[in-house]
Amino acid sequence: MDATDRIRELFAASIEAKQKAADALPEAILAGSEMINASLRAGGKILSCGNGGSAADSQHFAAELINRFETERQALAAVALTTDSSTLTSIANDYDFDRVFARQLEALGRPGDVLLAISTSGNSSNVIAAIEVAHQNNMRVVALSGGDGGAMKDLLANDDVEIRAPVRNTARVQEIHLLVLHCLCDQIDRHFNS
Repeated sequence: MDATDRIRELFAASIEAKQKAADALPEAILAGSEMINASLRAGGKILSCGNGGSAADSQHFAAELINRFETERQALAAVALTTDSSTLTSIANDYDFDRVFARQLEALGRPGDVLLAISTSGNSSNVIAAIEVAHQNNMRVVALSGGDGGAMKDLLANDDVEIRAPVRNTARVQEIHLLVLHCLCDQIDRHFNS
C-alpha cells in the first residue's frame, strides 16, 4: 500500500467510526448538553480534565465556552484543570499524579457544577479520582470515553451522562470526542441564544 492509499484508508476509518457514533450518541450528547446548560444557567461552572490529547480537548472545550463557539453569546464559566503547570506539578510532587485533578476539584468544585471527564479508555486513574471528588462535592459528571467505557462507567451515578465512543482505536475515539465536544458547544450556543 502506498502512502496516499494509507491516508485514504485512515479517512475511511474515521468516517466509519463517526457514522457509528452518529447512530449511537445523539441522545447522550443532548443529555450532556442539557446538564451543562442547566448548570451554567444556574450560575455553575464546567470543570474539565483529561490526559494527553484529552487534556487538549479539555482546554479546547473550556476556551469555546469562555470565548465563543460559532455564534455570539455571553461568556460562560469554564475551567480546564489541565492548564496550570505550577498547580499540576506541585500536586504531583507533594501527593501523587493520580490527585492532580481531584485536588483542584476539592478547591474549585461546588454543588451544581459539572465535571467534564475525558478518557479515551475510561481507565485514567486521575480522571477516575476526579469523578469521585466531583460526586463528594455534589457535582454531576459528563464522561467521555471509548471502547467498553473502562472503570469510569462503573463510577457514574444515575444522573451522570456517559458519552462513549463506540470504537476502541484511540485515534478514532479522539476524533469522535472532538466532534462530540463541538456538538455540545453547538447545543450550548443554541440554548444561550434562544
